[in-house]
Amino acid sequence: MSGVFSTDGPGKIEQLFDLHLDAGLHHGAQLAVYRADDPVVDLAGGVTGPDGEETTPDWKHVLFSCSKPYAGVCLHALVEEGALDYDDPVRDHWPEFAEPGTAKAEATVRHVLSHQSGIPHGPFDEEPTEWIDWDAAVAAMEEIEPTFEPGETAAYHALNYGFVVGELVRRASGTPIDEFARERIFEPLGMDDTHLGLPDDEPDAVATLVGFEPFDRCREPDVGLGTVDNHGAAALFNREAFHRAVIPAASATGTARDMARFYACLANGGELDGARILSAETVEAATDLQVEVERDGTLGVPRRYAMGFERGGTPWDKYGTLPPERVFGHGGLGSIVGWADPEADLSMAYVTNGIRDEFEHASRVNAMADAVRTVFG
Repeated sequence: MSGVFSTDGPGKIEQLFDLHLDAGLHHGAQLAVYRADDPVVDLAGGVTGPDGEETTPDWKHVLFSCSKPYAGVCLHALVEEGALDYDDPVRDHWPEFAEPGTAKAEATVRHVLSHQSGIPHGPFDEEPTEWIDWDAAVAAMEEIEPTFEPGETAAYHALNYGFVVGELVRRASGTPIDEFARERIFEPLGMDDTHLGLPDDEPDAVATLVGFEPFDRCREPDVGLGTVDNHGAAALFNREAFHRAVIPAASATGTARDMARFYACLANGGELDGARILSAETVEAATDLQVEVERDGTLGVPRRYAMGFERGGTPWDKYGTLPPERVFGHGGLGSIVGWADPEADLSMAYVTNGIRDEFEHASRVNAMADAVRTVFG
């Protein structure tokens, strides 16, 4: 926090940022905003944990499900190269994924990227010690049976999305997804503080997550807005083994500065400051609405999915109180969000180390998004 009072637009955003810290919504946070290809906000404040040091813009945080777009873009890059197609069955590239003639064999790359592949959860979800073992994850994806026919509906694939996307990237390119992401996304864009699996030669300097109790309220939230085990999630993902593991749907570590840059690149048609990670046509395909459901089979709330991204347009989104339908992005477990609004030339990432109940998290990040749109929209 700068401690400097300012009444201009960016200054008011900083005041709101500081207010969230002063209110104790989290111990530390980062906020980064791009307008077109220009960084216009880059804030860091608070501390890296209950007994941590001062948070800086380059201090890594666990990104939870904000990892998913990074993994998805790897697959989009391979589609662009012709290594596979969105409508290819997964088993064309990974024969062990499904037996011929079964419902699971009908699952396509497009289904996987848009949470329609029919395997949203399974026994592997209950085995967190196995999530850091890639071979175990691949075997689990091969063994799991669909709970609905691919393409029938959409249900958020919290973990399985990443394992299937990651193995498809490895099969199609011959390169593990962590290396592919580094070479094709992070290094070209100068996202030096972001990793899909913290390298062994880097210290485990990642902000400490804290699970907060829900605020007192007159009734329990409705479907889709209930609490999760915030303390358990924090304890699990505070482990160094999880920071170094490749869990493409959940374990990336990085910063708001890097994430906002990533979304600014996509909002600009896949290119930023001379670095191109996707063609404009591929970005359009990746962010195009694929399926809209009134009740997501996992989350129980309305959801609009592109391929590797969520689309805005409902009060359950976290890209503003009532975000435009054109917005695309992704949120992470109770603590983080990133999005782009191409028509408004805005991209934002808000990263904290405080895991809150989903309704409280939505209130926090929507207030920040509304402030950004008020100032820069």
